Amino acid sequence: MHKVKPMIPLLADAIEAHGGLHQWKTHNHLEATIRCGGDLWALKGIEQDQTPRTIRIDLHRESASIAPFGRPGQRMDFTPGHIALVTEDERVIAERNSPRASFAQHDMRTHWDPLHRGYFNGYALWTCLTTPFLLAMEGFQIREIEPWCEGSEIWRGLRATFPAAIASHSTEQDFYFGPDMLIRRHDYHVEIAGNFSAAQYISELVSIDGIKIPTRRRVYLRDENLMPMLDTLMVSIDLSGFRFG
Repeated sequence: MHKVKPMIPLLADAIEAHGGLHQWKTHNHLEATIRCGGDLWALKGIEQDQTPRTIRIDLHRESASIAPFGRPGQRMDFTPGHIALVTEDERVIAERNSPRASFAQHDMRTHWDPLHRGYFNGYALWTCLTTPFLLAMEGFQIREIEPWCEGSEIWRGLRATFPAAIASHSTEQDFYFGPDMLIRRHDYHVEIAGNFSAAQYISELVSIDGIKIPTRRRVYLRDENLMPMLDTLMVSIDLSGFRFG
């Protein structure tokens, strides 16, 4: 378990609004049903369907599994340093150590193999499902940034510098919270795909065992003025069936 460190007020308020760190720490794992879509998969040479899949993550260290993955009867196991495709009888079909190195020289249109896809899915969904609580882990550097105006609302912003041990989209990422301190938006660069800029809009939170979790995420390309390009939906994520363990 990572140590709890002093938090700036905005992060402390956001974590409390999502259920509080004490309640979060009473759980070790989270399972959910996911459905994904968007334009990114075709750019990566991947046929993405709307088949529901189950993701299971460790809440307090970066680890995830997704099943079925690729075909029925096999799953993907992810940690930052290792990715593997595994059958139901625990036979390893394919694996890769130091998986991030395999993305060297990739751009937005470079095709991915199943292990590339598994690495991206693993870190991206782990980040989604642990926000904002992961920002209280040891090694994160957090500061408040300029707020974002969205319609009639002002969303306060946090910039997080991720520690090297955590695999994620980019070293620096921005998180925006509404007047109720619930997460509204998440901005980053996708380093493993040419470093393109993304704005992820987050909505439709549900309360599960006292923790508020978003069920809808939509990721758009982002321009140099931080505006989302709403005609370019890169990734859609719909989540349901949450189960803490």
